[in-house]
Amino acid sequence: MDRFYATGKRKTAIARVWIYPGTGEVTVNGKPYKEYFADHIVAGDVIFAPFRLTGLEGKFDVKCTVEGGGKSAQAEAIRHGISKALVEYSADFRPILKKAGFLTRDPRVKERKKYGLHG
Repeated sequence: MDRFYATGKRKTAIARVWIYPGTGEVTVNGKPYKEYFADHIVAGDVIFAPFRLTGLEGKFDVKCTVEGGGKSAQAEAIRHGISKALVEYSADFRPILKKAGFLTRDPRVKERKKYGLHG
């Protein structure tokens, strides 16, 4: 059984993602993604975007562990990891995912507090 691994990041959220042929099941930290992101409506759209773009929706199972950041950043970190893993699966997907901006790590982080100013 072939598994493909990648790490996705967004702000302080880090996702370790494994994809392997399956039925389209997504598990986040040992829970189904709908249960993990119950309070975050668009997380499913964000997570499945790379599969929709490449026409592989429902063909891969995703297992990931994610930590840090908020729910939105975690979902985008998972998307980043899935995109990188798909490129590892087939380099033909690289231009498609690159054009959509899914392979670029979003470098924006909270700016540090400067001395002499309020928090």
